[in-house]
Parts: sequence; C-alpha cells; structure tokens
Amino acid sequence: MKYTFYLLALVFLISACKDAAKTVDTATETAKEVVKEVAADMSKEQSLGGGITMKPFTSSVQFPDAAISTMNYTNGVFTFGIRGESYSLGQQSTDVESKMCANSGKGQHIHLIVDNAPYAAKYVNQFTHDVSDGDHHVLAFLSRSYHESIKTENAHIAVKVNVKDKSITSTERITEPMLFYSRPKGTYVGNDTKNLMLDFFIKNVDLSANGYKVKANINGTETIISKWQPYYLNGLPMGENTIELTLIDKDGNVVATPLNPVSRTFTLKADPLG
Repeated sequence: MKYTFYLLALVFLISACKDAAKTVDTATETAKEVVKEVAADMSKEQSLGGGITMKPFTSSVQFPDAAISTMNYTNGVFTFGIRGESYSLGQQSTDVESKMCANSGKGQHIHLIVDNAPYAAKYVNQFTHDVSDGDHHVLAFLSRSYHESIKTENAHIAVKVNVKDKSITSTERITEPMLFYSRPKGTYVGNDTKNLMLDFFIKNVDLSANGYKVKANINGTETIISKWQPYYLNGLPMGENTIELTLIDKDGNVVATPLNPVSRTFTLKADPLG
C-alpha cells in the first residue's frame, strides 16, 4: 500500500510537470504571437490616397557612442566637437545599400537647423555659416550618410542662442517641447524620387508616453505619427510637394511652442535620360 501511494504521487508529479511545461510552452507561443503581431503592425504600409503610401523606415546601423560634445560660433564660423569611435564625418554608413533612398556621396554629416530654415549639411566639424543677429533656436545633430538623424541624447545639441556680429553671445538649453523638420527637402531626381525618407527631430517630447503626437499633412492629406522614427514615402507626384509637420497634444491641439508647425516644399523630377 505504501509503495502504491508513492507510485501515485510520482505519477501525479510527472503529470503536473507536463502540465506546467505545456503552460510555459503556451505562454511562450502566445508571447511570440504578440511580438509577431506588434512587429507586423510596425511594418504596415499606410495608404494616404492618390497612390501615396507611407511605412516605417527599416532599422538602421546604430552609433551608440557618437556625440556632439561642444558647439561654438565665432566670427561666422561654427566649430563642433565630435566624439565616438563608431562614427566619423565623411564616411558612408555601412547599411546604405539596403536603404534604397537618396544618399549623400560625401558621407555622414551634421545637420544644422537654425529656426525654421531647411537644414545645412556639413561634412566637416568646422565651417562658415551665416546666422543673422538676434535670438535663434539652433539644432545640430549627427546624420547617417542617407540623412537619417541619430536620435540619441548625446548625438545632438539643441539650444537657444543670441547672435551678434556673427558670434554667439549667450546660450541656454531648450526646455520646452519642440519639433524640427529635417527630410525631405530640396530636389530629388530619378530613382531618388522613390522611397523618400520623412524624418524629423523632437526635443523634450516622448511620443510613446505623454500623449504627444506629430500630425503630418502631406499634399493636403493628414496622418498622425505616434512613434519617433523615419518613414518611407512612395507615390508622390512629380513636381512640387509640400509636407507640414505639427506637434499636437493628447487632445489633438497644436502645442503652443516655438516654430510649430513647420513646413517644406520640395521637388521631384523624372530622370532626364528616361
């Protein structure tokens, strides 16, 4: 009788372990399905009408130690301190071929944005640049060769400055939520008119946590962006196109912050050689 009891207990224990293993397997499979669904959702292509589509950019090479350590503007000359072994100005980003979008033959660079003006691409850490006297919002961030911003805390500088006689006289941190437009801009020709990259830079904003979103008006069609990342745009017509980006709050109201909204008009041209 005693041995029968132990045998029954052993059978029960083995059965319980099998049930537990099944539970773990089921939970694992469920987790895999959730991850799969999230990944699929993040990769969805959205139709904006008129043959225009928008979808998240593919994952890009990371530069974890890339940093802008200092910025100086004196006598019309900007000088940036660039740190990090993983990133160098003037080099081609290693994943450029997989992006299939417009790329700079001059390599990785700094995007310099003064107020609402289109960015200036700079491939060296010291260069002349005209900034008028007065108060300005200045953003500088490190960019991959295909113009995607590195969205880390150390790879950018965002400040309010006062300029007089081509030199910065005072500097203070930007503390309010802000949105800066980066791409697309300028003129795109031939294959570069495909897979246009929409990229922007936000400061003091967490789109995933506090209800802020970016409203994109693309040639009159609005869509809401709730994740800070670049996006591919396809199907835009040849000629002039306009994108307006607006930082909005959780209720859909325009955030009362400087330089909001911001818009760019850019041009697409067919390959002249056919």
